[in-house]
Amino acid sequence: MKSKEILTAIIIAVLAASLLLPSALMVFGSPQNDGMDSYMIDNGQDIAAVNNIVTGVVFDFRGFDTLGEALVLFTAVLGVTLMFRRMKEDEEYEYE
Repeated sequence: MKSKEILTAIIIAVLAASLLLPSALMVFGSPQNDGMDSYMIDNGQDIAAVNNIVTGVVFDFRGFDTLGEALVLFTAVLGVTLMFRRMKEDEEYEYE
């Protein structure tokens, strides 16, 4: 019984190490291709006419993507609201 527990612990340790190893080897903070970053920092105010470049990127350059994300969030909130709404006293469920 002891050897089975030790083998299980070794397998779990190897799996955990194999999952954590790629993130430990990644270099964070310095992107491999920073051409777009420097371009946006240098020219963002002229192109988007905003002082905050993050706002300019989110709303001017990625507007449709942001609108899609807002639509997904709205749909999720609407679905949860409809799912958990309380029925009025005179309402009845309709079973088909």
